[in-house]
Amino acid sequence: MNTHDLLTMGEVTRRSGYAASAVRYYESQGLIRAERSAGGQRTFERSVLRRLAFIRAAANVGLSLDEIKAELDCLPGDRTPTKADWARMSRHWRRRLEEQIHALERLRDNLDSCIGCGCLSLQRCSISNPDDAAAAQSPGAAYLPKVLRRDPPRRRA
Repeated sequence: MNTHDLLTMGEVTRRSGYAASAVRYYESQGLIRAERSAGGQRTFERSVLRRLAFIRAAANVGLSLDEIKAELDCLPGDRTPTKADWARMSRHWRRRLEEQIHALERLRDNLDSCIGCGCLSLQRCSISNPDDAAAAQSPGAAYLPKVLRRDPPRRRA
């Protein structure tokens, strides 16, 4: 099996688990590349599956699409990335993962008293929020560690 074998969009979506719209979006953002068949259909080198798996893993760690693109741009364009290439990239995640683990442990250990939501509904909160100061910081769990915060999904108009 050659890593330069071409896959159709249907094969890529079936193998990667991504919707075709996501694959097209990642292509438009320069994270993956497609070629066009004589009939104008997208075809992908088999190596795109590894890139899509990387995108999913990196997003799960919390990397933004810009960060993911910067990492993917470091991969060689003239050959299939090796295990060493992927290992070099994933080293950047270690610090972020350690921060997330630490923040999750703190959240777990304080969950029975407060999650930092600023709701003032508890009689006694381990995280002080006098005069609802959390409301001035940000909506939602204002005191939740930044590494655990994600922007809420955007509503479609």
